[in-house]
Amino acid sequence: MTMARFAEEANISLGMLSKIEHAQTAPSLNTLVNLARAAEVPLTALFRGLDEEHDLVITKAGEGQEILHEGSGPHRIYQDLGSLRGPSRSIEAMLTTVTADDEHFPLYQHQGVEFLHVLEGSMEYGYGSSSYKLNAGDTMQIHGEVAHGPVAILSTPVRFLSIKVYPESS
Repeated sequence: MTMARFAEEANISLGMLSKIEHAQTAPSLNTLVNLARAAEVPLTALFRGLDEEHDLVITKAGEGQEILHEGSGPHRIYQDLGSLRGPSRSIEAMLTTVTADDEHFPLYQHQGVEFLHVLEGSMEYGYGSSSYKLNAGDTMQIHGEVAHGPVAILSTPVRFLSIKVYPESS
């Protein structure tokens, strides 16, 4: 089930679901009931084990959760490769697939650092005022605060893994 479909089933907006997922808002009891119903679990399952255990997330090949992301479009697929529960996300792994160079790409900025590994294809990747050609097998490590993102697709499809590591919350 896509995040958009899950949000629809829970009768909330995709933006609200994202804010709940990233602990940027506290949902009402009614919203929690709707989320549990959409997930087909009892309400108590949303709270079970938060203090007693630490999560383990396994994402099987091809089962990464497709997400709507700034810059999503018909030729760009973003897959969340799993994240641990909790009040703050410390690491975010995403697989991005671009099948055509037919639109402008947004540049991203975020806290922390990011590691990129190109799995397939080639692209020009912008970082600040410069851009760098990345081919399959190439890696790049950057500071997230600097504007960055693909600026040109040179050979398709392009698939790359990005791992964002956020600073610890105080």
